[in-house]
Amino acid sequence: MSIKEVMIRPIIQMVATVATNWHLSNFLKGTIYKGKTKTVCVPGLNCYSCPGAAGSCPIGSLQAVIGGTKYNISYYIMGMVMLFGTLFGRLICGFLCPFGFIQDLLYKIKIPKLKVPQKIDKILRWLKYVILVVFVILLPILLTNEFGMGNPYFCQLICPAGTLEGGVPLLIKNESLRSGLGLLFTWKAILLVIFILASVFIYRPFCKYICPLGAIYSLFNKFSFYQINLDELKCNSCKTCERKCKMNVEITKNINSLECIRCGECKRTCKQGAITSGFKIKPNHIAEK
Repeated sequence: MSIKEVMIRPIIQMVATVATNWHLSNFLKGTIYKGKTKTVCVPGLNCYSCPGAAGSCPIGSLQAVIGGTKYNISYYIMGMVMLFGTLFGRLICGFLCPFGFIQDLLYKIKIPKLKVPQKIDKILRWLKYVILVVFVILLPILLTNEFGMGNPYFCQLICPAGTLEGGVPLLIKNESLRSGLGLLFTWKAILLVIFILASVFIYRPFCKYICPLGAIYSLFNKFSFYQINLDELKCNSCKTCERKCKMNVEITKNINSLECIRCGECKRTCKQGAITSGFKIKPNHIAEK
């Protein structure tokens, strides 16, 4: 495996992070960009309140329209999320998500790693779908104020990306915000610290167990235009790819698993050249005929 192959993904992640947060001067000002591009959703999880954010977070936008007075789901927002999912699946998690990139950097810290027991891991993997249904969809619809509007409960109560990217930078530059801190921020700060520490010891714990955007994109993994393929004739079942997979995907059984973030580590590891990836115009069942 060449140095170029190892470095290409981090470079793409860095470029994607900067591209979705290119209003860097706002970090110094402690203000939020509110220009026209904020009407467009970026592919990854990136807080609207991040001073540098050039676009809106799909999950935040989805909650905003679900919690509206007429309970309408914006065709635009759903269309954007479905377009991203149809084209890439969870490739977005592996390459284009700023918070995923932050977790990757934290995991690179040289310290003994922890392995979550398989039974517990399998149960926890379903938690992100529960969070998607309960906190992103149901609560904004069911728990509303006197005007019939619901709160963005996932962003408000759980999302560590919002605390790190939006809350902390704005608090540093705005004394008025610091004076109004309460129990809610304390709770969010505790969650952020937990996720930061967990990301040092466990690979992408937020992506594996919590992220509702990853839960949405995972549903497209088997049908997206971007696919990873295993040539069973070339594969010698050594399972080196599975041992290298940090997302713990059973590659030889289900290479386009819901949990695969398409990082390409399995492809780079396979000495037999049995794993390929790329965009497929035809669905799998047609391409195989």
